[in-house]
Amino acid sequence: MSLSIAVVGASPDRRKFGNKCVRAYLASGYDVYPVHPSEPIVEGLTAYPTIADVPVDRFDRVSVYLPPPVALKVLSSFTAKPIGEVWFNPGADTPEVLHAAKALGLTVVAACSIVDIGRSPREFPDE
Repeated sequence: MSLSIAVVGASPDRRKFGNKCVRAYLASGYDVYPVHPSEPIVEGLTAYPTIADVPVDRFDRVSVYLPPPVALKVLSSFTAKPIGEVWFNPGADTPEVLHAAKALGLTVVAACSIVDIGRSPREFPDE
């Protein structure tokens, strides 16, 4: 059974880390679920407006690539399904966001989720 990840802030723009994360986890064998409020497809995968819309019962990991004000607005939706860990990548990992996530009972990690799986964002070209 593969591990699952939702990439919140996934992007069709290959220059953005929310896209590089999708590609890194795909290349590492994960079941990847892009989450974006208005993009229907990211890297050939169906993208979902929210975590609750993804057709799985739980996630092993959620990786967040959102500006802090946006992250604060959507954090409560992360409680819709069981999540092993929520990774707040650089730029999304402000103390306010981390505190709010912990207050919801989420298992919080503030670090680059791409590097954690032994990959480098540089492996995934911008074009």
